[in-house]
Amino acid sequence: MYDLPELEAANDALWAAIAERLVALHVEGVPHRLTRRGALEAIWADPQLLLAQTCGYPLMTLLSGQVRVVATPRYEAPGCDGALYRSAVVVRASDPATDLADLRGRRLAVNDLASNSGMNLLRAEIAPLARGAPVFAAVTITGAHTASVEAVATGEADVAAIDGVTWAHLQRQRPNATQGLRVLSWTRATPGLPLIAAGTTDDAVLASLRQALAEVAADPALAGVRAELMLDGFETLPGDAYEAILTLERDAVAQGYPTLA
Repeated sequence: MYDLPELEAANDALWAAIAERLVALHVEGVPHRLTRRGALEAIWADPQLLLAQTCGYPLMTLLSGQVRVVATPRYEAPGCDGALYRSAVVVRASDPATDLADLRGRRLAVNDLASNSGMNLLRAEIAPLARGAPVFAAVTITGAHTASVEAVATGEADVAAIDGVTWAHLQRQRPNATQGLRVLSWTRATPGLPLIAAGTTDDAVLASLRQALAEVAADPALAGVRAELMLDGFETLPGDAYEAILTLERDAVAQGYPTLA
């Protein structure tokens, strides 16, 4: 999920280290390379899935009952707190808005309507202000946080909610893309983007996956890779931790604001 072209080498190095440990733990069918092609929904739901990262919203909706949560990464980025993360609500630096209430009538860019960071977290913040009425003049689905950032920067949209880790990576890797923008506010926090395995994964393989992740998180030789990815380690959260995402959705619906509009 955090695999900008600038980060592919670091992600490949991290996976190579994980794969090496999984093979040593006698896990079968460990791929040598990451899969970067194909629809994400198909990859996540693949019954042969060994390990992938998904978004918390599809985890609790589209993938409910189909996958096992392996771990939740911890990132060292603004808006992150342990295994929790937030979204940055960004506008152009010249925008006069001082708070979310000033966004009424503006144009919104959303990466995906099934995104926790781009849709669900923002909806939860806007719902109390909406009072059951539309807030945004237009909603454009961009397909990616990077595209949402570009839409706001170029004036095609006025505001977007950007995953805090993605925002931090863009500020570091593509400063020209973010320098004309500013963070208007931060959303509430929910558990970060989980690592998942197929629902048929047995307990022994699940334990091996968690052991491999713990080892790469502690390996001094991978310190540079982890720093490049802003990765601070992994946590195994309580089974109901991601219910917080659906709670935000239910609250928004109860307030008469089921969709971003």
